[in-house]
Amino acid sequence: MSTVTTHVLDTALGIPAAGVPVRLERIGPGTVDEVARAVTDDDGRARDLGPDDLPAGTYRITFDTAAHASATAQDNFFPEVAITFTLVAQDDGAVAHHHVPLLLSPFHYSTYKGS
Repeated sequence: MSTVTTHVLDTALGIPAAGVPVRLERIGPGTVDEVARAVTDDDGRARDLGPDDLPAGTYRITFDTAAHASATAQDNFFPEVAITFTLVAQDDGAVAHHHVPLLLSPFHYSTYKGS
């Protein structure tokens, strides 16, 4: 399983947001490097978003929410949602799995550190 996974739920329609393009990037001093791209499956999940092992650091996950709004004929105030977070190494030096869910509606979104 990838170190970072996500799940997008369309709270306006009450369904998983399938077909959302997702990009994962690592952010360093003066640099932004793409790690992976994926598209959410029929359950709204991107399970294979990058490698199984990522180094500690700052990352950004960006969701192309305009694509989902277009596919579901919804208004869309936020054409993309970018969430920046930090992966920290554990005592053994490994970085644990992190799940970054997105709850989406035409005029609102929220996120949290999932499990």
